[in-house]
Amino acid sequence: MRAFDYHQAADGTQAIEQAVRCQQAEYLGGGTNLVDLMRETVERPRTLIDVTRLSRDITDTDGGGLIIGAAATNAALAGDARVRRRYPLLARAILSGASAQIRNMATVGGNLLQRTRCAYFYDTATRCNKREPGAGCDALEGFHRYHAIFGTSSSCIATHPSDMAVALVALDARVHLRGPAGDRQLAITELHREPGERPDLETELQPEELIVAVEVPPLAMAVHSQYRKVRDRASYAFALVSVASMVELDGDIIADTRLALGGVGTKPWRAWQAEAALRGQPATAATLAAAVDAELAAARPLPGNTFKVELARRLMIAELSQRLSDARNGGDA
Repeated sequence: MRAFDYHQAADGTQAIEQAVRCQQAEYLGGGTNLVDLMRETVERPRTLIDVTRLSRDITDTDGGGLIIGAAATNAALAGDARVRRRYPLLARAILSGASAQIRNMATVGGNLLQRTRCAYFYDTATRCNKREPGAGCDALEGFHRYHAIFGTSSSCIATHPSDMAVALVALDARVHLRGPAGDRQLAITELHREPGERPDLETELQPEELIVAVEVPPLAMAVHSQYRKVRDRASYAFALVSVASMVELDGDIIADTRLALGGVGTKPWRAWQAEAALRGQPATAATLAAAVDAELAAARPLPGNTFKVELARRLMIAELSQRLSDARNGGDA
């Protein structure tokens, strides 16, 4: 057991003040990831600052969106009637992500900042650039069935594990941040970094900066959105491939769409290329196939996860086809 100091912050401002004052401090939400990492000696903070007293409120915006307090639990968010009605893909992503016990503890802010579950990251006897910059990456020539095919580098191929983040990326959410320099907002698509040569730098957060809320904008087509996750077993497991999708039709033309992928990227992966190829095009099987192939052209699989390319292709086409059917019928399948 490694000794550490513990402080409970009354609000975000006090949490930041304590983080600035303390050495090697980390923020503690539900602890469902950080505590595990401490047990494995991957994380070794000298100070934990409990931020569970941050806002847990889920409030309406004037335009019909939602602002979600960073300390809101995953269970509360998934069970909120407004979320289930306006953003069903978000509720489904949360429910597919973890057991009820974990959802009752895990917070929205902590979910977005959770770290990879790469086995080499957790095993301190192996080389991992994310855990120890410059050490090397044993996953590259090791067991990498669960690893990324998008956004990888010669330094890291670890996937981002969050289901919730994939849904929020598809919804164009924004994160509200607070730090020593004040408050700012950041598009969630810009929150996470690709590894490049510094896999240890996972987000664009500045030192001591804290997520205080997540804002989901109003989006009419999200009413018929869905999240589908393929994994090795039906019970709770991390995604091999997941898809968050929604489509808006104008007659038989795809007027707009949102598409994001999980289980395949070093960050929650927005399928920008596929979206661009779909907008303004006829809603046909050929259009869907061409758009999906445009997205997958950037995939860089390794021998152990080549199957993810075809799995992602089939899942994206199946989900987009279903969204088209939903849009034509004016409701969910």
